Amino acid sequence: MANLKGLESVVSQLREERANLVNDLGHVDAALLVLGTLNAARTHAEPRRKLSASGRRKIAAAQRARWARVRAKNVVSIAPKRGKRTMSASARRKIAAAQRARWAKVKRAA
Repeated sequence: MANLKGLESVVSQLREERANLVNDLGHVDAALLVLGTLNAARTHAEPRRKLSASGRRKIAAAQRARWARVRAKNVVSIAPKRGKRTMSASARRKIAAAQRARWAKVKRAA
């Protein structure tokens, strides 16, 4: 019987803790509801600007004209472009021979 009384007290404590947690969750839900409405009000307050098709065409034509002026000047970039570097056949043979020698050394050591 003593075990049952101890178990009953544990169960009652767990029920109290559950009630406290439910109460706390109610407060958190209320806070989220308030914060959610504040955020939603700000996002929808400013309507998006709309641009007509003719306006977009004018902007695009102006941008094409700006790029045409840039291309017409033949601007030289500050850093010259380098082509791919090529290696001579003799240099490649020397590198390959050195690599074969390294592998041979590793295989001998093993």
